[in-house]
Amino acid sequence: MTATFMKLPKFRNTQWVSFIGGEGVVRSYTPESGTWTYLIEMALGLEPDFGRVGAETMILLTESDLQTT
Repeated sequence: MTATFMKLPKFRNTQWVSFIGGEGVVRSYTPESGTWTYLIEMALGLEPDFGRVGAETMILLTESDLQTT
């Protein structure tokens, strides 16, 4: 049996982050293939005249794709 050590996650829940294409808030994170994968809820734009429909945009990104804002 071998032990595998991973570094601590760089970002935490509710932390604002930026990435190519936008910015958002970290909603959760999980270890995956030796790195951390983050679920990011993207920042909302202006509300359209007809209101919002359905869930807001969420994306999965690796730690190397993110920066602090």
